[in-house]
Amino acid sequence: MMRTAGLTMNDVWAHRVLRERGVETYRLEGMAAEIGVLVESLDLKHRGKEENYRPYLHLTGELRSVTPAEALPFGISQVTYSPGQGEKVDAFYEFDDQQLVVLAGKGYFTNGFAVPEQITGIEWELPATADMLVLAPSGTQTEGDAPVVFTQVHDIGGLEIDLESSGYDLAGYFADHSTDGVSRAEVVVDERGLKARSDAINSLFTEDELDLDAEVEQVVGASVPEAAPAAGGMSMCLQQVEAEIAAEREQYQAERERTEGTTENLYRERVAAALRTAEEQDEPFAPPRPARDVQRDLDLDLELEEKEPRQQAGEPAPSLDERKRQVARRAADLDFGDNSEQSLGS
Repeated sequence: MMRTAGLTMNDVWAHRVLRERGVETYRLEGMAAEIGVLVESLDLKHRGKEENYRPYLHLTGELRSVTPAEALPFGISQVTYSPGQGEKVDAFYEFDDQQLVVLAGKGYFTNGFAVPEQITGIEWELPATADMLVLAPSGTQTEGDAPVVFTQVHDIGGLEIDLESSGYDLAGYFADHSTDGVSRAEVVVDERGLKARSDAINSLFTEDELDLDAEVEQVVGASVPEAAPAAGGMSMCLQQVEAEIAAEREQYQAERERTEGTTENLYRERVAAALRTAEEQDEPFAPPRPARDVQRDLDLDLELEEKEPRQQAGEPAPSLDERKRQVARRAADLDFGDNSEQSLGS
């Protein structure tokens, strides 16, 4: 019987051996074996709701050896791996119903129940199935020449084990916590009952919600230095928008003043121009008078001039028809008063 160091089947040399011709190899698949696993951690977990949260153990470790049920060619009885060279192993240990009864009797439902530490840090022997590739030694049989073995363990990342397959009754390793105190469920129920008995009236609000004085003091006394930059930024945005609106309004006003026939154009040409002239001459500006009033004043002036003799000698007096034509022309020149009032008022 012989033990030899092993290599994994995913090693590059395993593929090279399979491709080589004229090399003596032995390939064995689906062999029953026991694997040695150095247990690094052991956690108590639970299944889902559909399985009534049934507990199980999750074991993680490193592969250290593979021992086939039958000896391999050349008398190989075991393949070993150096620390750090073996594959990672994940195994899941299922408790049977009798073991669950034992765990419940040991205080599984108490707060102090925990996985025992003494079953970690040691090597376990677990059942498994493996494929093996054996490379025969060279025909020269030189001293120290030995066969090379490549192995591959099936489901190494999810081994399903239990009491029957592994032979380990892990429920027996758990300490008895039944006398440590009340169970976790009883603690929750007792806390709720104590709360109900101690309160004469069960309030709809919590103590935090009723602590309004502290909240009011925090709200009133708290300074808001960070709000100032936000308010300043908002003010600057509003000023910018107002400036843009004012610029658009001025542009629109200027376009209306340049467009003939608009109210703004008539005002600039007829009213604003006269206002500027009056201001330059320091004279009060009188609004335009209706044409009928102007015509009446002209007729009155004409009658007065006809009654009074002309003072300037040597200058011929215009005839009555000539005076009427002058008055008519003057009235036509001043006739814009009515139109301007109507256009400005519209």
